[in-house]
Amino acid sequence: MIVVTGGAGFIGANLVKGLNDRGYDDILVVDNLEHGDKFRNLTDCEIVDYRDKRVFLTELQRGDYKGRVEAIFHEGACSDTMNHDGLYMMHNNYDYTKALLAFCLSEHAQFLYASSASVYGGGRIFREERAVEAPLNVYGYSKFLFDQYVRRQGPTTSQVVGFRYFNVYGSREQHKGRMASVAYHFFHQYQATGQVRLFEGSDGYKPGEQQRDFVSVEDVVKINLYFLDHPEKSGIFNIGTGSAQSFNDVAVATVNAIRRAKGEERLSLAALQKQGIINYIPFPEALVGKYQSFTQADIGALRQIGYKDSLYSVEEGVGRYVERLLAASRPL
Repeated sequence: MIVVTGGAGFIGANLVKGLNDRGYDDILVVDNLEHGDKFRNLTDCEIVDYRDKRVFLTELQRGDYKGRVEAIFHEGACSDTMNHDGLYMMHNNYDYTKALLAFCLSEHAQFLYASSASVYGGGRIFREERAVEAPLNVYGYSKFLFDQYVRRQGPTTSQVVGFRYFNVYGSREQHKGRMASVAYHFFHQYQATGQVRLFEGSDGYKPGEQQRDFVSVEDVVKINLYFLDHPEKSGIFNIGTGSAQSFNDVAVATVNAIRRAKGEERLSLAALQKQGIINYIPFPEALVGKYQSFTQADIGALRQIGYKDSLYSVEEGVGRYVERLLAASRPL
């Protein structure tokens, strides 16, 4: 059996679907459905069972899953960077993850878990090294501290892999609300109003020119499954494209993908700005000093360990995502 925690969430549900596409259906989904809309992410997936995250941990520690689990994909976490409840964040993100790791080590099961690029904070170097890690919020700290915990374990007899996700976008993220990707928000803004809204400049960047490493969830799933296929490979790895692109790039890609579907001509950034399709709003005070204005994954370690596949650029990945969003919005 394969366990996917956070399995009704964004990356987790995409992993479940990816496993289904390979013929796996002996999958236990673990999640928290207090906000029940996430169930929609699983309606086209095949799973063997579902457990609430609290029930699962009790059962796990009681020994109910001894000898039954091949691998755990641990995607479950509170990922809200604006949640400052450190007590909850550390219990939910740090302590829970330690318990799952202890189980996998005792069972010689594969443990593949979600870390985050937030561990790098406001720095300009994004390499899997302690010297460049300085999170800006308690969410980032919870991820950073578990990575440190893994490092202190040293080499293990079973696989332990941490994925430092950069800015992931793609299908099955609609439940995330304000935490959904900018591609998702730009799509819905443009469909509703014919305009998209970006932040004005910050940290010396011009409006919309803050840059992130935007990575498609399609690539995230492929990389996770690559490590499932290679249980001999362990470590902590950045998961991004290795190339930063601006929020303006995402807006242009989103709008033009919609325009292409309507048979309309492609517009440049300058034309979109001139026509008032791209607009800029004040940078939120609450994010000052807590915002990564630039991220760019160093994926050298991922390449060195043997992952060779290319990754989608913003233009490619967002274009594919928009096509799926448009297809889902069409009446049957």
